[in-house]
Amino acid sequence: MKKLMTVLVAAILCLSCLCAAADDGKTHKIGIVLMIENGAFLDMKQGFIEGLADLGYAEGTNLVIDYKNAQGDATNLATICQGMDDGSYDLVMTIATPATQAFVALESETPNVFCSVAAPVAAGVMSTLDTPDLNATGTSNAIPSGDILAMGFMITPDVKKVGLVYCTSEVNAVNAMTSAKAYLDETGVAYEEVTVANSGEVQTATQVLIDKGVDCVFVANDSVVQAAVDILAELCAEAKIPTYCCSATTVKSGCLATLAMSDVAIGRQTAAIAARVLAGENIADIPCEVVPANIVSVNEDTLNALGLTLPESVLALGEVQYLK
Repeated sequence: MKKLMTVLVAAILCLSCLCAAADDGKTHKIGIVLMIENGAFLDMKQGFIEGLADLGYAEGTNLVIDYKNAQGDATNLATICQGMDDGSYDLVMTIATPATQAFVALESETPNVFCSVAAPVAAGVMSTLDTPDLNATGTSNAIPSGDILAMGFMITPDVKKVGLVYCTSEVNAVNAMTSAKAYLDETGVAYEEVTVANSGEVQTATQVLIDKGVDCVFVANDSVVQAAVDILAELCAEAKIPTYCCSATTVKSGCLATLAMSDVAIGRQTAAIAARVLAGENIADIPCEVVPANIVSVNEDTLNALGLTLPESVLALGEVQYLK
C-alpha cells in the first residue's frame, strides 16, 4: 500500500510539473507527420491532440500544430520531414514506421516523438527501447501475431492453412509476419504468403490466396494493405474465409477480428511523452513505452455473415468490442 501511495504521489507531482510547464507563457510549435491517412492513424492523431490538451497544451492558446500527410508518396514524405527540420519546431511527432524512419534519418536536432512504431529497434530509430540515442522516443505497438492467430484458431479451430498478405517495404509488417510464421511453424499449421508492392495489388493477392485453398487470412499492420483491405475482406467473406488482422481499424474495414490496443489510447500515451519533452525533459532520458494489446475487436457484420459465434475462451481474453 505504501509503495502504491508513493507511485501515486509521484504521478501527481509529475502531472503538476507538466501543467506548470504548459502554463509558462510560451507558445509551442509541433509538427505531426504521417505517410498516409487511414482510420487508425487519424484516431492516433486525435488521441495525441486530445492528450496534449488535457496536459495543458491546446491549439489556439499555447500550441501550434503543423499537420502534414505525405499521401503515400515517399518522396513527398522526405520533403515534409526536411521542411520540419528548420529549427522552428519544438518537436515533431511521427505516426508509424515510415514517417519515423524518414525523420530520424535526417539526424535532426529537433526531438522526434513517434507514435505506433511496432519495432523501433529493428526500424533503426533507436538502439534499445530503454536508451533513446537518436533524439527519438515514443510508443511501440508491438504486434502479438502469435496471440492474434491463437485467438483466431479459437474462433475457427479447423484451420489447416493460413494465407498471409503484406507489403515487404514496411518494416513493421515484415516483423509482424516473421512472428506469425514462427508461430505457425511452431504449431505445425501450413501457410501461403503473397506480398504486395502497392494497394492496387491487394485484390489480386487475395484471390491468389483464395485459389490456393487457405482456411483463413492474416493481414499485416501496414498502410499499403490497409488502403485496400475492404476489398480483401469482401472477397474473403464471399468465399466464407475468416480474416484476422492487427488493428481495430482493419476490423472496422471488414476483417473478422483482432487482439489489439486502442488507437486513440496510444495517441494519448504518446502525448504524455511529448508533454515531457515540451516541459524540458531530455529525450534521451525518456524510454520508449510498449502499449499492450488487451482488447478483442470483432466485426459483428462479418461474424454474422460467416455464421460464427465467439467461444468463451475468446470472451475470457479481455474486453470485447463489437464493431461495424
